[in-house]
Amino acid sequence: MADQDSGAKLTQAEFVKKAIISLRKDPYKGIHTVYSGFNEAFRAYFNEDPIKWTNQLSSEGVIEIRPARGGVMLYLPGEAPTRSTGKDVLKKMGL
Repeated sequence: MADQDSGAKLTQAEFVKKAIISLRKDPYKGIHTVYSGFNEAFRAYFNEDPIKWTNQLSSEGVIEIRPARGGVMLYLPGEAPTRSTGKDVLKKMGL
């Protein structure tokens, strides 16, 4: 990855991955886009809409997104919590 100190600007994908790794707090694997300050930092660095880019990166498989209260959580691929299927829910209900 490019290094900020060398004057080279990070790509959007590099920025998002670096943010997830740098801003997450144990034991959590992801970051909240609003509460972590990610959205504000992304806008300051790129002067672009972070929602558009995170959705695009998610569709490309670079990151995973999960809805959260007040925004979304960003995860590296394979680190997001699994989603319950309808069958899983019915099984838990004993149906």
